[in-house]
Amino acid sequence: MLETLKTPSPLTDFFGPIRDDLAAAERIFQQELTSEVPFIRELVAYLAHYRGKRLRPALLLLSARACGQVTPQHHVLAAVVEMIHTATLVHDDVLDEATMRRHVPTLHARWGNSASVLLGDLLFTHAFYLTSTTGSAEACRIIGEATNRVCAGELRQIGERGNLALSEDVYHEIIRGKTAELTACCCRLGAMFAGADEAVVHALERYGMELGIAFQIGDDLLDLVGTENKAGKSLGTDLEQRKLTLPVIRLLQTASAETSHQVRQLLTETGNHKRERLLPLLQSSDALNYAAAEAEQHAAAARDCLAILPETPYRTLLAELTRRVVRRQA
Repeated sequence: MLETLKTPSPLTDFFGPIRDDLAAAERIFQQELTSEVPFIRELVAYLAHYRGKRLRPALLLLSARACGQVTPQHHVLAAVVEMIHTATLVHDDVLDEATMRRHVPTLHARWGNSASVLLGDLLFTHAFYLTSTTGSAEACRIIGEATNRVCAGELRQIGERGNLALSEDVYHEIIRGKTAELTACCCRLGAMFAGADEAVVHALERYGMELGIAFQIGDDLLDLVGTENKAGKSLGTDLEQRKLTLPVIRLLQTASAETSHQVRQLLTETGNHKRERLLPLLQSSDALNYAAAEAEQHAAAARDCLAILPETPYRTLLAELTRRVVRRQA
């Protein structure tokens, strides 16, 4: 097993210094999604199973604290980014036909695709409405642009399904869009609404981008080598959906002709056996360690971006996050 995947690192207690800020954002999240319709209330209540680490709102709030202050607008925006992220999870489970998330059945496994898609849409529309209540056209623009890039990244990944010649460059473009754009947006908004100067805003936005890339590579590794019991979600879905991730791309680039043919044949087969059969081939190559090292490189680049900030407990937490996102098991 990879060293970077050995140490579990739950984030729930890690965010203690911003506990009150996260609680304020949570109240806004719940209030905004209040409904008189019992079925909608049931679905919204079930979203609690989707929302574990609160990484995106925490990034926004930590960035604000690291820049000196948190305002009521930060709490609203933290709720907004959590809504957007949760909507993407709901939709992802439909696209991936995943049956488990955080140790419970997914929404689509319980209520079907129609309810899941529409609930994701509801989260998006509430997020955009809630952003408008800040009175900031700039916040609306930034969040709108980030969400556009998230959706474009997801669509591009779908368009590249089954492309066994997918390059590392295109893979990185995909994960920058589908994952890192939103984490970068969180950090940018946190700094901007704290009144930070342009250089600090840019540095924190870059921190969020590098952190998001590291996080996604780590997530792609977990999909291949993690255990469903620890991860609490369906694994191997990338392979089943024929989505190539960095370890598989690396394996195809470096394998012998015989192994490459075996991998290509395996990836085009039907059935849910791909992860188990591919893992020994990955382990006998440098593909897993190569991907883990790249995640660490992006995490280190994120840490370097924090040098512009004064030394505070919040900067320390942002730095520690770069280590935790690549050493987690869930």
